Amino acid sequence: MAKVRRLMPQHPRMFRARVVGTERVSPSMQRVTVTGTDLAEFPWLGYDHWFRLFFQLPHQRRLLLPEFSGSQWWQPYLAIPERERPHCANYSVADFRQQKAELDIDFVVHRGPGGDIEGRAAIWACRAAAGDALALLDQGVLFDCPRDASEVTVVADETGLPAAAGILRSLPSGTVGRLIQEVPTAEDRRALNGPAGVTVSWVVRQDSTSVPGVAALRELRRLSCADATGYAFVVGESALATEGRRHLHRLGLPKDRITFSGFWKHEKARAA
Repeated sequence: MAKVRRLMPQHPRMFRARVVGTERVSPSMQRVTVTGTDLAEFPWLGYDHWFRLFFQLPHQRRLLLPEFSGSQWWQPYLAIPERERPHCANYSVADFRQQKAELDIDFVVHRGPGGDIEGRAAIWACRAAAGDALALLDQGVLFDCPRDASEVTVVADETGLPAAAGILRSLPSGTVGRLIQEVPTAEDRRALNGPAGVTVSWVVRQDSTSVPGVAALRELRRLSCADATGYAFVVGESALATEGRRHLHRLGLPKDRITFSGFWKHEKARAA
């Protein structure tokens, strides 16, 4: 993380919910739609609003959640016996319909060398059925664009696509800038709603064995100048986030105008 997140709630609330539907929205993305009485009060801020998702593992008979006050949830979570402890992962709100108390979560479908789906969250999402229990711990937003920003640059791999889509949808209509969005296949591209002055560059990985984020970083490095009064948001694989920040800072963008976050780390990741 780049800095203290001023937009994180001081007293984050846990929202219980249940699955109402699932859909494969593209070859690499599974959408799970959830609802719950509590979600009508979810304080959605738009942009990349994110949360910590808790769900049961296959051997668990009920969803056991940590009891906590303030923001100190981690130790109570670890205090739950390991066999009963739910899985916890971070996700961005893909969409939210307050009147219906419905929230969409998009999961990247990771596959191993043999084609099998990998990762607890992806496996859970692809097997999720109506009525399955889960919970969301509100964490606010990372996107923290200064009011005087002259332009906005957003860079992400597929794990950051829900955040990037939410940011574009939330930007003021007069915003100018660019989105560099990497995806595994051409079919993972989608229509994105955003200001007319923000260009969208889709970067499709041609090689399924390539490290995610390398292609997006290569595209970002084609940028040879940056306005010092701009703002950048770079997320995804750890090397993309750190190397992307380094490149933008070399171009003259101050560090306090760059939000970067490594959502995950490839074991053998390397910059292009």
